[in-house]
Amino acid sequence: MEVCYQLPVLPLDRPVPKHVLSRRGAISFSSSSSLFGAPDPRQLSQRRGAISYDSSDQTALYIRMLAPLGGCGSASVSAAPERRVHRLLSFQRYLHSSRLLRGVPQQIPLHILDEDYTGQAKCMLEKVGNWNFDIFLFDRLTNGNSLITLTCHLLNQYGLVELYQLDMVKLWRFLVMVQEDYHSGNPYHNAVHAADVTQAMYCYLREPMLSRSLTSRDLLLGLLAAATHDLDHPGVNQPFLIKTDHYLATLYRNTSVLENHHWKSAVGLLRETGLFSHLPADDRLNMERDLGSLILATDISRQNDYLSRFRTHLDQNDLCLSNASHRHFILQMALKCADICNPCRPWELSKQWSEKVTAEFFQQGDIEKKHKLEVSPVCDRESSTVGNIQIGFMTYVAEPLFAEWARFSDTRLSQTMLGHMGLNKASWVGLQQEQISGSEEAESATAAAATATAAQQEGNALAAARGTSSKEISQGSRES
Repeated sequence: MEVCYQLPVLPLDRPVPKHVLSRRGAISFSSSSSLFGAPDPRQLSQRRGAISYDSSDQTALYIRMLAPLGGCGSASVSAAPERRVHRLLSFQRYLHSSRLLRGVPQQIPLHILDEDYTGQAKCMLEKVGNWNFDIFLFDRLTNGNSLITLTCHLLNQYGLVELYQLDMVKLWRFLVMVQEDYHSGNPYHNAVHAADVTQAMYCYLREPMLSRSLTSRDLLLGLLAAATHDLDHPGVNQPFLIKTDHYLATLYRNTSVLENHHWKSAVGLLRETGLFSHLPADDRLNMERDLGSLILATDISRQNDYLSRFRTHLDQNDLCLSNASHRHFILQMALKCADICNPCRPWELSKQWSEKVTAEFFQQGDIEKKHKLEVSPVCDRESSTVGNIQIGFMTYVAEPLFAEWARFSDTRLSQTMLGHMGLNKASWVGLQQEQISGSEEAESATAAAATATAAQQEGNALAAARGTSSKEISQGSRES
């Protein structure tokens, strides 16, 4: 069984002490010669994000995530005294961490907020089913605890806590650990994104086609899958993990690498907190399996497979939501829609998400350039822009999916989402055209200036040759 080391909770902007081996969730490793060697406390292993590297390893490529791109040197550890480190099982994590005491609800810093803030947050929750719900504002009003607050509220609103006899301390501890295991340093794949997806999932669960058919188990799975669907995301994509020979890519055989890790991380937290420990063993295992099936459906590389199956069902009109497997498939499609619904939000929200996801793409591209790797598509800040990335994403990914979802659930919400996406796409096209025309004008001005400079230089050269100045030549030309 994998053995990992406990990492004391430290601010992300401070270096990890020399005596501590790095760890985050289930992603952790250190070696003297390869990615898969046994950890050695005597060596320095550092990490930012979810990818570690060892300063003494010269044979494997270790990528330091989320660090300043200028880099900082690794200090020697020869002078550091050896200290005892705690060994934890892979999914045990750091139970005795000081931060939030690993899930004790009294430690959530909501009490430090002004009553006006908490009051506004409660008012927002009363309208949590609105499509224009501002998750960024809600996150500020909850002091960065939007995922915990939102998910707990929705589970209570559906009566799932009481129905499944969930222990509130265990539930709160589980949600705290889920929020902690999202990387706040990721511009996009962080806990706010998970909260946004959870809120979108709730909107879909309320649609007539689903609300009439889904069982309480479906609702519980849908909300938990939304909250954990990107758990412990490292801020890079699957091709990056594969080409850097990351151990997760090997573990999952280069197939749905991130999604498998999100699922296993969620299962680890469920087991660690014992949230479902009171349920029969078969029910727990089935719950974990179905949770994984939902999370794995968010793999964007399998988009066409799910879309084709969805389209076939709609063409044949054979979806029967009294069938458990059909309901589960619709939950998969709902989660897929929730995961990539940013282009369907109002422009003020959609634009923020577009900028955040592009920043994460460019961050990966910068790392790839730094380590002489082939830059992944849309990750090169020199050849891509927010606008052209979003236009392409809407055209080839979002529009086909949401068009089929509107066929399945032809409601006001579906039409609203398609309307927002059309307006947002037009806005990006307009911004692109402005940038192009602006650059063309700049190029024309530059070319004109260059032509004038060249003419001036030629005039000076001619004047020098004839013993006259270019000014005199110019005056003579006008007189003639």
